[in-house]
Amino acid sequence: MNKADLLIDRAANRLREVADRASASGGIAAKVGDELADDAAFLRRLKPSLIVARAKGQAPTDLPAGSGAPTPTAPSRPPRSRRPKKAGSGPNPLVIVGAAFVAGIVLAKVIDWRGHAHPRD
Repeated sequence: MNKADLLIDRAANRLREVADRASASGGIAAKVGDELADDAAFLRRLKPSLIVARAKGQAPTDLPAGSGAPTPTAPSRPPRSRRPKKAGSGPNPLVIVGAAFVAGIVLAKVIDWRGHAHPRD
């Protein structure tokens, strides 16, 4: 590892520590902590030696999205449970599109009808 790799690795470690502290505090900071953890994993992939290896074809370039660091790391805490989506929350999108279509046709007819009331010729 060269000096730049060590610098990026230290920055990723610090960012991970900040993310862990933010996640532990709860509330809005926990949401920010999740994003910071992803950023720390992404930062590890930006090491100059890894970029050079990928450019030369010596390292994989097709990592799946959200895979994070090239080496797997264990999560520092269990994942948060999210509330399930409510079924039927809101009107059907097709009804909204249909209503907009009908409203557009009615508006066009009204504008056309009023145009005949005041001819310009």
